Amino acid sequence: MYKLVALDMDGTLLTSQKTLSPRTKQAIAAARDQGVHVVLASGRPLEGMLRYLEELGMTSDKDFVLSYNASLVQQVKSRTILRKQIMTGRDAKNIAALARDLGTFVHAFSTTRGLITPQSNAFTDHEADINQVSATVIDFADLPDDEEIIKVMMVAEPEILSAAIRQLPEVVTEQYTVVQSAPFFLELLNPNSNKGTGVAMLAEYLGIDASEVICMGDAGNDHHMIRYAGLGVAMGNATEDTKALANHITDTNDNDGVAKVIEQFILNR
Repeated sequence: MYKLVALDMDGTLLTSQKTLSPRTKQAIAAARDQGVHVVLASGRPLEGMLRYLEELGMTSDKDFVLSYNASLVQQVKSRTILRKQIMTGRDAKNIAALARDLGTFVHAFSTTRGLITPQSNAFTDHEADINQVSATVIDFADLPDDEEIIKVMMVAEPEILSAAIRQLPEVVTEQYTVVQSAPFFLELLNPNSNKGTGVAMLAEYLGIDASEVICMGDAGNDHHMIRYAGLGVAMGNATEDTKALANHITDTNDNDGVAKVIEQFILNR
């Protein structure tokens, strides 16, 4: 029996219109009624997840989230942090210099300043909009070396970002967890931070074995947790490399793919 379900949000749980379908909400509620833990595992900050957590009724201290690609694992109601693997201002400065050389924009999330960027751009505006936060323009050279930075992102048009990814120095992929969460978003995280280690930590905290975990996603930042899970699921709209890792491929995010997995493997419908 599966006891924990970890769900990516954009491209997985949410439709293309950034909504929750009635069938998906019903399936999640039915699984929770059976005692199954359902958690959201997203690149988003908690602020960008709250309205969906509220819609799902998942806002108690028995509910957990993996935010910023599991850089933080938190209880929802109290926001108590169970696991924290983050970066520094020095990292942000180094990555910003690299982004400039590679022709991309950059932004980051600071624990004290929120969403920050050296230069206003459409991709940071999109990040701010979907998460309902504001962005602050700041010269990253002014960041203290020891400032707590949760994650840094290189952002650009897909073809520009793809070219930048091909030119990333090997030392960068050795020094950080590097995952692509969208065609225009490349995320750089603490090397110990990814959705797989986050789900594993939470499963251990809850006394749940990896074989009892389902993880669902659609993109590169979901690969670690899809590999970890007893049942790793790729959405029908997932990238081909994501599908290649999965034990099971479900329907698309616009056709209740999440609900269909819960119905089949948990509710036995």
